[in-house]
Amino acid sequence: MNFLEVVQARRSLRSYLDKSVEREKLEYILESARLAPSWKNMQCWRFIVVEESVGRQALAESMGEDNPGRKALIGAPIVIVLCAVPSESEVWEGKDYMMLDAGLAMEHLLLAATEQGLGTCWQGLFGEEKARKALNVPANVRVVAMTPLGYAAEERRPRPRKGTAEIVFHEKWGQ
Repeated sequence: MNFLEVVQARRSLRSYLDKSVEREKLEYILESARLAPSWKNMQCWRFIVVEESVGRQALAESMGEDNPGRKALIGAPIVIVLCAVPSESEVWEGKDYMMLDAGLAMEHLLLAATEQGLGTCWQGLFGEEKARKALNVPANVRVVAMTPLGYAAEERRPRPRKGTAEIVFHEKWGQ
């Protein structure tokens, strides 16, 4: 797949096969995330790979009862939790680069997983303190997001996207 094909193929999946993810694929995905750009190359991100069912269940419990992500975290063979160290980034002119840096690393991870034939689903709606406690994350580190990782048990069609004419301006806003 070329890059545009990978981007077009990526979907948020919530149902996974009971099939292990090969170590070399997991390592490839994590290496791809590691290589993301960051503010002043500070690389504030950290990843926790959760494979044991008790850990995946604890993460699911950090979500609301009605959150469809709960089922995905329990059903996938792996959950990858994205953390960020605020002291390894900055806020500049009101822009929180820690969140941008972490987001870039997660996007690299999601796209690499797609390229490797695996499914993911960015999860951000969870109780950070519950997730922190479940994973023994120190108080000075933020738990930013998580994603299940595994082979898809469902096929998702593309969702509607705005056209470039709606989102791209040339030279100045509105042109």
